[in-house]
Amino acid sequence: MKRLLSLTMIVFAVVTIGAANPVMGQDDVQAHEIAVAKANAGNALKGLGGGLAAGLAVIGAGIGIGRIGGGAVESIARQPEMAGPIGTNMIITAALVEGAALFAVVVGMLGILQA
Repeated sequence: MKRLLSLTMIVFAVVTIGAANPVMGQDDVQAHEIAVAKANAGNALKGLGGGLAAGLAVIGAGIGIGRIGGGAVESIARQPEMAGPIGTNMIITAALVEGAALFAVVVGMLGILQA
């Protein structure tokens, strides 16, 4: 009789522990869902930051190229005979500014893709 009682207690303990695991599993699933939601919120902010970086790079490049063009036009107006070399230097400088802006846009977009 003592053995039957001991065996019943062991079976009860195993069943109780087994029943507790699905509840703990649900808590783990809920914790995982919360962690995923937080990660997605962080990813959205990374995307926003990457978009802002790319936008600011394009705005800066536009301002820089505008100043280069304005300066070149003023220089050509003062010395029309130097229009060829001034135009060449203007195009080279604008290409360098555009290259730096393109690099900044790519870096910003990589931030979005790694999010």
